[in-house]
Amino acid sequence: MRSGWLLFALGSAFFAALTALFGKLGVAGMNANLATFIRTIVILVVVAAIVSLRGDWAKPDAVPWHNWLFLVLSGVATGLSWLCYYRALQLGPVSKVAPIDKLSVALVIAFGLVFLGERPSVPVLVGGGLILAGAMVIALF
Repeated sequence: MRSGWLLFALGSAFFAALTALFGKLGVAGMNANLATFIRTIVILVVVAAIVSLRGDWAKPDAVPWHNWLFLVLSGVATGLSWLCYYRALQLGPVSKVAPIDKLSVALVIAFGLVFLGERPSVPVLVGGGLILAGAMVIALF
């Protein structure tokens, strides 16, 4: 099944949908930043448990510096994304917030083309365009 990536991508979409639903319910009546902090601690514990159970720990010096750099930048971007996402969930309906958040898909297609030199394909461009159009319909109406 396409080297297994499709199954994991579908799992990601499923769990992202649950994240939106549970996040909307969990952030109600509390500070969005505190909610993000609690969520982050839970993620840290869950991922540490998985890494431990699988025996995937490695010495920090075994990880090249450029990997550290991009993982740190990714972590900062993730944190900022989550802070914005939880605040948006507090202020708006999950049925609008989550799809707008998925504009990240169209953005990452553009970033992949510009920064990673990925080659555009008709299905990717059409799909990205449809995501953009869908987000605009949801945001504007």
